[in-house]
Amino acid sequence: MRRGLVHGLYAIALLGLLAGCATLPKDAGLAEVQDHVRQRSGLTIDRQTPDAEERVADGIRSLLVEQLSESTAVEIALLGNRRLQATLEGLGIARAELWQSGLPRNPILGGEIRFPGRPFEISLIQEVLDLVWLPKRRRLAAASFEQVKLSAASEVLDLVAEVRKAYYSAQAAAQASEMRRAVADAARAAAELAIRQHEAGNISDLQLENEQALFGQAKLDLARSEEDEHLTRERLNVLLGLWGDMTEWSIAPRLPELPPEELDLAGLESFAAAQRLDLAAARREVEVAARALPLSRSSAFEVEGGVHHEKEPEGTTSTGPAVEVSVPVFDRGGAGRSRARAVLAQAEERYAALAVEIRSEVRSARHRMLSARSRAAYYRDVVLPRRSRIVGFSQQEYNFMLIGAFQLLAARREEIAARGEYIEALRDYWIARSDLEHAAGGRWSASDKSPASGGSASGASAGEDHDRGEEELR
Repeated sequence: MRRGLVHGLYAIALLGLLAGCATLPKDAGLAEVQDHVRQRSGLTIDRQTPDAEERVADGIRSLLVEQLSESTAVEIALLGNRRLQATLEGLGIARAELWQSGLPRNPILGGEIRFPGRPFEISLIQEVLDLVWLPKRRRLAAASFEQVKLSAASEVLDLVAEVRKAYYSAQAAAQASEMRRAVADAARAAAELAIRQHEAGNISDLQLENEQALFGQAKLDLARSEEDEHLTRERLNVLLGLWGDMTEWSIAPRLPELPPEELDLAGLESFAAAQRLDLAAARREVEVAARALPLSRSSAFEVEGGVHHEKEPEGTTSTGPAVEVSVPVFDRGGAGRSRARAVLAQAEERYAALAVEIRSEVRSARHRMLSARSRAAYYRDVVLPRRSRIVGFSQQEYNFMLIGAFQLLAARREEIAARGEYIEALRDYWIARSDLEHAAGGRWSASDKSPASGGSASGASAGEDHDRGEEELR
């Protein structure tokens, strides 16, 4: 009987162990994260190993040889950002927790020896309910693992959006500094001319001080612009994981112009509800909380079974089954179940709140993008041509001695300043466009209402996720 009981206990434990290990992904779910990212952005990510660090650094240096473009910046960030690598390592932690969830508790071997006569007792005890709850714990851990994978993929897309925004900011800052230098040069020329004319008695003290003040303000504006250029470069360095000589990169000198046509933005909110990975992760959080509910009272009840073998002082021995059952006098599991219900309700509220926030995020980003596009187009089509005509007319009147050099230089300063404002509007457009793509959960395609390569948060079709997301958001 003793041997049969022992074998029976270990047979149950072995079955639980096999069930726990049968479906563990060897890559810790990295392939699924890669699929989610590729479907929404067309980009490829990978987990870096310590022995590949030098090879990755060489690859980054080769990408930095040419002027930094937006796509190259994203590629470098996916290679060199160490926080991204830390996020991907979190998949290994989640895999280990999933593995642990499929393992039953170790049996407990107990023994006593008493003197004189040396009688003894030996017992082998296994937590029985632990084996009963093993499949539920396994399913709970599997749902948590799915949530971790979705969250990891969402963090990758967050990084991509941040890199694009930082890139456009750095590009605009460099272009603005160039404009400010031109303004400062024009102000310097005017200030030097004012000094010469004042010495000749052609202008008053007031005119001299005005030109000197304009030059001083131009120098301050240039200093602020150069500081902004430095800070935006450093922000991009952090996101790209660059340090040392790798920070001496050059950037494409001009922001992209406005695209000729804007994307069709109809249905973008519903699209975002189906595509956003953080919303899919929040949906998984609700599932995890729901699966944890049946397990919430398990800690209050313990049933241990096993084998007990005893040798009496007279030399007789006895062997038989052993059972220990906790008596739920104080803790009946009510507190645990109450907490689990509150966690489930909290997860449901968070999911609903995130769905509302995503829709608002899409609307806000869409409004900012269209507003920035309108401003940039107005500068391009109205303000800049008018400023250019003013400079042309001023040059003609200066040639005919109808105006002085100061008026001509002022017209040129105003034209350059208007170009700086156009750069800011163009920067705001591209940042808002990047925000909108991120808010939508993928690069928006007007032709098929899908991201760059299609796909959905759970591996189903985009249409299925769209319908499910719409139903859950109502």
